[in-house]
Amino acid sequence: MLIFLDLETTGLDKNDKICSVGLISLDEKNIDLRYDLVNENKKITSKASSIHNITNEMIKDKVKFTDTQAYKFLNLHNNQDTTLIVHDANFSLNNLLASGIRWNGYVVDTMRVIKHLIPECEIFSLQFLRYELKLYQTEKQESLACGMNPNIIAHNALDDALVIKLLYKYLLDYATIDDMYELSFKNVLIQKLNFGKYADRYIEDVAMNDRRYLEWLLKNVTDLDEDLRYSIGYYLEGCV
Repeated sequence: MLIFLDLETTGLDKNDKICSVGLISLDEKNIDLRYDLVNENKKITSKASSIHNITNEMIKDKVKFTDTQAYKFLNLHNNQDTTLIVHDANFSLNNLLASGIRWNGYVVDTMRVIKHLIPECEIFSLQFLRYELKLYQTEKQESLACGMNPNIIAHNALDDALVIKLLYKYLLDYATIDDMYELSFKNVLIQKLNFGKYADRYIEDVAMNDRRYLEWLLKNVTDLDEDLRYSIGYYLEGCV
């Protein structure tokens, strides 16, 4: 079974909670949908609401994640016969773990896979890729085939799960699912910085000309992207 999953949260801090979950499951015979709003007694920040359009009033009378149909479905299929397909595995798996699910099945991280296979995209957010790769051209057909409303709304968890499904199908032209399993947990060597005073500069050049800046990033930026941290270390070691 394949499960395409998207989560929306009350914010982006480590102590924020799931406030919405959407999934599309696919096996040899059936397509199944699950969508739930979730109340984990954690206030949704205004910034988060401005992204996913979920307000505190909307979740006021909703149940905890562990009482949702989506949780029960994930728990039932949490085994080696199921592949969870997400966009940003660290985010999804950590939030599932914080909510009581340690995922035991296979995982495909479409974000990391595309970083490996199509690095020229440079921006890897799901909505950017939806337009950059022209996934929107088939989303109406795909949504109708899944029994969904064809009017896709960005950052709606179920609609984003559909975009992840489209992205996965796109990536199958570049790699097998077995390749994706491997790439999903293999560090990506990033070439350019995407923030700070050296934004859009090659990390290798910065390592040669301002090594101390990169060393400062590694030491002081605690939430540095995992692949960026790996890449900075790689280029610093090569310039010794």
